[in-house]
Amino acid sequence: MTIADPAAVANHSDYTDNVYSGKLDHRAQVCALIEKDGLVPKHVIESEVKWFYDVLGLDDMYFMLEDPATVAGHITSLYGAQLTSMNKTNSVDITFESRREQGAVFIHNSVPGISKTEGPNYEKMIDAEYLDISVPQSAFRVESYRSRGKVSKSLDASLRTYFVNACDFVNADPKGDAALDINQVSDRTFLAKATPVVLDLYGTVMAKVLGRTGPVIVSEELPSGSYRLVIGYRQRSTQGYFSALSDLYHYYGLYSSRKYVEQFSNGVTIISLYLDLAKHAKRLAAGSSGAGSGAGSGAGSSATSSIGSSPVLGATAAPPVSIEDGIAQIMREASLLFCIPNTPFQTLFKTSELSVQEAVYGYAGWIFAQHFLNRLGSEYATLVDILDPTDGTDMAVLAKLKKRLRQETFTRELILDIMLRHRDLLKDLYAHFAQAHYIHTETPAPGIRRLADRLADRLQDSLHVSLSMARLQDKAPLTRDELLVKIARVTSNDHDAMVMRALVDFNEHVLKTNFYQPTKVALSFRMDPGFLPAIEYPAKPYGLFLVIGNEFRGFHVRFQDVARGGIRIVRSRNAEAFSINQRTLFDENYSLASTQHRKNKDIPEGGSKGTILLNMDAQDKAAVAFEKYVDAVLDLLLTGQSPGIKDRLVDRLGRSEILFFGPDEGTAGFMDWASQHARRRGAPFWKAFTTGKSQALGGIPHDIYGMTTRSVHQYVLGIVRQLGLDEAACTKFQTGGPDGDLGSNEIKISRDRTTAIVDGSGVLCDPRGIDRAELTRLALARQMVQHFDLAKLGPEGFRVLVDDFQVTLPDGSLVQDGLSFRNAFHLNRMAAADFFVPCGGRPEAIDINNVGELFEPDGSTRFKYVVEGANLFFTQDARLRLEKAGVHLFKDASANKGGVTSSSLEVLAALSFSDDEFAALMCQQEDGSLPAFYQEYVADVQKAIEANAAREFACLWSESKRTGKPKSVLSDELSVAIVELRKSLESTNLWDNEPLRHLIMRLALPARLLKEIELETILSRVPLNYLKAIFGAYLASHFVYEYGANPGQFAFFEFMSRFYTKAGGSADK
Repeated sequence: MTIADPAAVANHSDYTDNVYSGKLDHRAQVCALIEKDGLVPKHVIESEVKWFYDVLGLDDMYFMLEDPATVAGHITSLYGAQLTSMNKTNSVDITFESRREQGAVFIHNSVPGISKTEGPNYEKMIDAEYLDISVPQSAFRVESYRSRGKVSKSLDASLRTYFVNACDFVNADPKGDAALDINQVSDRTFLAKATPVVLDLYGTVMAKVLGRTGPVIVSEELPSGSYRLVIGYRQRSTQGYFSALSDLYHYYGLYSSRKYVEQFSNGVTIISLYLDLAKHAKRLAAGSSGAGSGAGSGAGSSATSSIGSSPVLGATAAPPVSIEDGIAQIMREASLLFCIPNTPFQTLFKTSELSVQEAVYGYAGWIFAQHFLNRLGSEYATLVDILDPTDGTDMAVLAKLKKRLRQETFTRELILDIMLRHRDLLKDLYAHFAQAHYIHTETPAPGIRRLADRLADRLQDSLHVSLSMARLQDKAPLTRDELLVKIARVTSNDHDAMVMRALVDFNEHVLKTNFYQPTKVALSFRMDPGFLPAIEYPAKPYGLFLVIGNEFRGFHVRFQDVARGGIRIVRSRNAEAFSINQRTLFDENYSLASTQHRKNKDIPEGGSKGTILLNMDAQDKAAVAFEKYVDAVLDLLLTGQSPGIKDRLVDRLGRSEILFFGPDEGTAGFMDWASQHARRRGAPFWKAFTTGKSQALGGIPHDIYGMTTRSVHQYVLGIVRQLGLDEAACTKFQTGGPDGDLGSNEIKISRDRTTAIVDGSGVLCDPRGIDRAELTRLALARQMVQHFDLAKLGPEGFRVLVDDFQVTLPDGSLVQDGLSFRNAFHLNRMAAADFFVPCGGRPEAIDINNVGELFEPDGSTRFKYVVEGANLFFTQDARLRLEKAGVHLFKDASANKGGVTSSSLEVLAALSFSDDEFAALMCQQEDGSLPAFYQEYVADVQKAIEANAAREFACLWSESKRTGKPKSVLSDELSVAIVELRKSLESTNLWDNEPLRHLIMRLALPARLLKEIELETILSRVPLNYLKAIFGAYLASHFVYEYGANPGQFAFFEFMSRFYTKAGGSADK
């Protein structure tokens, strides 16, 4: 009942054939079982079994793995399906699956070159259940074959089989050179089947994978004229990739005769695909007149399915001109799919309504719109002008309205629905984007070059095109104004128009992107921040990066060209938390960067911050997300090209940039990798690229030396001194526990009576004071309060963990669930103390809506003194209300700046020393010892942190006393004054005064550094813009701390005169 396809002959030059010696006996048992079952007429049993074994062309592995009873059931089911298909058009639907502990077998009918959109998707199952979770300790390999015969005379469908098996590695834990030896790291079955040719090929691909972050993609033409495409990548660095690749080559009219997924115990995955043109693509290609027909038929053409309403789809809209062209384009787009294998636009890609680029562009635009649609409107702006910013009630109403508008006006689902309904507009928007950012490499792959030559006269614009552009329509892409006119004409309401206009904004403000790079691990976009509405973001950032990966989305915001700040991982405990984090991600990033900018007033770098929000199904992939984020940003920082790896970018920014990354929540352990990765990629700034590195790489760990705490605690000590308090007699409440950097060091450095601590594990409280020795033990071990010895608690003390339920406290009150109790404990009356020092916690934990819970019925506050160690723990309006009630409050931008000072001076050393000097003086030696210079330099850094904090505290205290202004307001005024003055000084000719320059630099630079290396050498090595920033930062901060944010008319002249006098004397001398 089937016809063999003699043209589909497998080429097994790289894998040995699967030969089942017991096949005849197996077949006889199957015949007997079918006859016994009685469901197939006796006279056709022999012919059906013969067809199944000999003609259909199933690989022998199927018969090796399946017992006769299973095969008999498959033949019977297939016979029944064929009978059914006689009465129905195009309706054969065959699916078999067999799972076992060490693997599985899946079988389904499949039309070559066609993606199915209905029924079970076995490739997605294989991805999710076997490949996505494979790691060296538990990995699965896949062999997949297409039968050479068809399942029905009326259809082109054949049977596709998948054999999934657990790996049995020769060396499950390879070390050193063994990790590069393919004979050591391979699965035993693979080694038994692979020829020397494939071992050599895979060994080469594997070595390249281990040397880079992204995928390695190579192709080879086989003697049959088909192609082998080999893709290597690190395990768990992408998801759903195996199935997404099928959709990709189907889009270009190709099909696979067989494919393999091999795992290796060094963490590498290699996929091999054996590809040829599908029949429908061959017919269309034969009917076209060269390249023109293929190029002119874009993804949105009117080509229809040849199978009507069947769940299998018809020909792709734009088949390649040849298999070579298709392979060349698949190689380029496989990297794009590696970044984003599955999106909500995937179905439109499968049905050829969108190309892969259009689908991925749509996904990027969807994320952009979620974060940057201006949802507040003109009415909100009017309210802002009318309401009194000093009235707490007015501000509370405004804050609630803002939150509600942002949450309810445009949901993620609504934005997606609008974009899916306007897919034709989406294609126009993509064409507009591609026109600006697609660039044809000067050294393309041969297949791409040949195609570009053939297509060059097809498009009438100035683009150098390859097949990447062939999907665009023949007519030139619409201009911005034409797009806006079309959006207004096509959309039916304001909401639809706003969403689609947001994509126009996206296109207009992308200055650089790696979207068209041949290899990449995540998408990155350098944005011009000009699209940010001033009503929501009053201070315009200097630069903005949007990074999108399969596991995450992220931002990087900076407020100055030379800027520094940490990279933060944002995790979500559940779907509700993810939804909240997704809505607030950019606002949190912007606020953190803005705070960092104010905090960085004492150092040359301005403020920046990066955030990485893990997708809900990637909460355990922080390291993968961070590595992709860093690599994607480096794509836009590094210029040049490597054929087949990195191409030139369209650079609408027009100047080079350097970013400096530091540790933050969830990334402290990744700084070494980032620095070394920048070095491997050839970044000249690699030593200074990250701070918080290990001491082996010259880093100054903030936690080991308590850098952040040294600044925060200076404010505690300042309050104690000014008010004549006894620190040991003061009570303190602290968020952020003994496991964290700031929390642990605050415990170690303080002498107070701590009554309550909240950390990630729960709440620890003892009104009489938590046992100091036991707290110190936890701080030294960096353990959460869940490890506290309960025997050390007093009679009124308690501990409630986040996983606890129905806990009765010593006072008789009942805690329903520990998580809610922990999350709100900072508002609980039991948290009352003299000092509140937040050392951890989510931003805006206390805002205008809940700050009232910190007040007692008589109007008094639960805390007398607040030193905000954690960034953005309070909103500004909440701070002002507390200060109005008499609380001495010092905000984060003033108190929490020790870490940035340490990081800045760490970078200074990296920029000042040569590589050899840096290794000898700043890096831990092989015997584990630290150089004497390093230890003395760290002591200088600690002194600088304490001196800066003491100066600012004194200024804030005296200015608040003199003017009556809240310290929170004064802190901002000081920051703005210093930053603005520093910016102004950098544009003056003060730097050109050589004696003054030398004097200020000797005062600004650490004494130990100047003792080790001559000033002139430092001036010759450190970038000029960085030196000028050091010069301006020193003068600006010292002036403002001495004279205040609003000095007299001649104050700066008086301030500078002393330096001119010293510089003149020094020059004469």
